[in-house]
Amino acid sequence: MTIQGIIDRIDFQAVMNYGLKALMAIIVLFIGFRIIKIIIRAVEKVCVKRDLDKSLSSFLSSLAGWILKILLFVSVLEMVGVATTSFIAILGAAGLAIGLALQGTLANFAGGVLLLIFKPFKIGDLIESQGVVGVVQDIQIFNTIVLTPNNKTVIMPNGAVMNNHITNYVTDGKIRIDLTIGISYDANIKEAKEILLEVMKNIPKTLSSPLPEVNVKELGDNSVNLAVRPWCKPDDYWSVYFETLEKGKIALDNANIGIPYPQRDVHIYNHD
Repeated sequence: MTIQGIIDRIDFQAVMNYGLKALMAIIVLFIGFRIIKIIIRAVEKVCVKRDLDKSLSSFLSSLAGWILKILLFVSVLEMVGVATTSFIAILGAAGLAIGLALQGTLANFAGGVLLLIFKPFKIGDLIESQGVVGVVQDIQIFNTIVLTPNNKTVIMPNGAVMNNHITNYVTDGKIRIDLTIGISYDANIKEAKEILLEVMKNIPKTLSSPLPEVNVKELGDNSVNLAVRPWCKPDDYWSVYFETLEKGKIALDNANIGIPYPQRDVHIYNHD
């Protein structure tokens, strides 16, 4: 076959049409990448304004970039005449299979994203969740790490944390300690209350606002139970807790106000 024959067999109209499509696809690809960069920068700025965690900001901007690039790639393939229906179907099926296989992991991931966005607590807060009380050490994408008062590290899945009750003890910057101290029924309640209030006022780490309180909580089987409630900073919780108990006991002993033991009245009957 001669060169002239080859030239005669070429459909220049088809080549021109395909060339124009390819040129348009390249232009769209070039412009699309520029627009994607602008969108990613906008996402990063929004994350900064929302004061989101750096790791979450990086992840969200990266995720947005990959999604937009995939959509751009599919659009460009369609422009040059490549059928993308099968490709999209395969991609969707693969995504579904991966989602089902990683269902628990994805739930923890979603929980981590929500924790970092809504911030029900932050690193350093004293919280209670899943029956665990401790200080938050780290908030990761999949897990939250908490250090308990007895120095145990607990790793909690974010999915379970986000889907259950969360108690944050430090949102207001102070926490109330709830103690119960029983006194004898023969004791002077007013005097006992004044003694315990004085004890709490003399503990340096007890806050003066709100004021500490002592109230009659209940009339128990063996004692009159007083609700003793000092306030302190979250970091001082256990030191104030133990100091209030110890000094309260000593002060009540010095005033001859007894803390009674459980008592039982036993009646003996003689039957002749």
